[in-house]
Amino acid sequence: MMIESDGPGGAEMMVFRLAQELRRRGHMVLPVGPRKGTGWMGNMFREAGVLQETFWLKRPLDPGCVTRLRQLFLEHQIDVVHSHEFTMGVYGAAAAGRVRIPQILTVHGGFTATKTLRRRVALRWAIRRSAGVAAVSKATRQEFAQNLGLRETAFAVVHNGVPSSTGNAEGVRREFGCEPGELVILAVGNLDRNKNHRMLLEALAILKRRALAKPWRLIIAGGRGGDERELLTHYAKDNWPDERVRIALGRSDIADLQALADVFVMPSLWEGLPMALLEAMVAGNAIVASETAGIPEAIVNGREGILVPPGDLESLVEALSKVLSDDGLRLRLGAAALARANREFTVEVMTDRYEAMYYRAAGIS
Repeated sequence: MMIESDGPGGAEMMVFRLAQELRRRGHMVLPVGPRKGTGWMGNMFREAGVLQETFWLKRPLDPGCVTRLRQLFLEHQIDVVHSHEFTMGVYGAAAAGRVRIPQILTVHGGFTATKTLRRRVALRWAIRRSAGVAAVSKATRQEFAQNLGLRETAFAVVHNGVPSSTGNAEGVRREFGCEPGELVILAVGNLDRNKNHRMLLEALAILKRRALAKPWRLIIAGGRGGDERELLTHYAKDNWPDERVRIALGRSDIADLQALADVFVMPSLWEGLPMALLEAMVAGNAIVASETAGIPEAIVNGREGILVPPGDLESLVEALSKVLSDDGLRLRLGAAALARANREFTVEVMTDRYEAMYYRAAGIS
């Protein structure tokens, strides 16, 4: 199970959860992550008692990495390689081909994988040499097919899955000083422009001026940070010196934060099918999210949540005003989201689909 980064992030959490469910089913899973990274995903595997191997690149094009991965596959008697994202997809295809074992490749989304001709050529090469390729949403499949000049049928769609169990809110409630009667708003995502946390803060500043009746508190779980970290931090301090808005980085307790939240907001400009959105559904939260890319595959506007056009500030203000002021609406949206998540977006459903891909790739009926 190979991925080029170790988080914190949705793709890394998906890899961890998939690996754990496969282990529960009796498979031996060997996670492979970067030697130099944050250590976030590696720590989760170590705490679970799972051996993890690492890869490293001495230069962007490093044949030695292929040799090292080949040796690793032989040493651990690997039957199937499951690579995630661009770098591991390319190097995994090369190394797996050297030892004549199949690779499954998952693309999670993002703009960097296909932004240059060299990367597009390399990724097309890796796809042709993979026994199966999965995209995490229909929108992700469409994006990659278009950017790579491939048919959409080159990609299966395997939606991400999340555990059906929920977190414990009590510890984080004390940590963030949430008062009785306060509505907790949660946003999850790195502090990058695409996540559009700035527009969420602007929307809440407008609602502050309108004197919204119900008290609220916002927590932004900002992952590994990002290029808008300083801007967001200053904006929050200038508008809410009482720390009503908190930005927290490197959190591995998103399930606990989801259990604490009443409203989950994802104002992203583009997404695949984000794990945090699915976690909010499992937690039964009222959801306000951008109507972009893979999100409408999980949320029907007005049924499991409220969808707004990406980048539309006034629509976000209106949607937040509705869910923050209407207790009945929050309960209805949250219940519908939970019901759909349990039907379609659990770890078990996701693992069933990948397990079937592994068996087909290995020629096992």
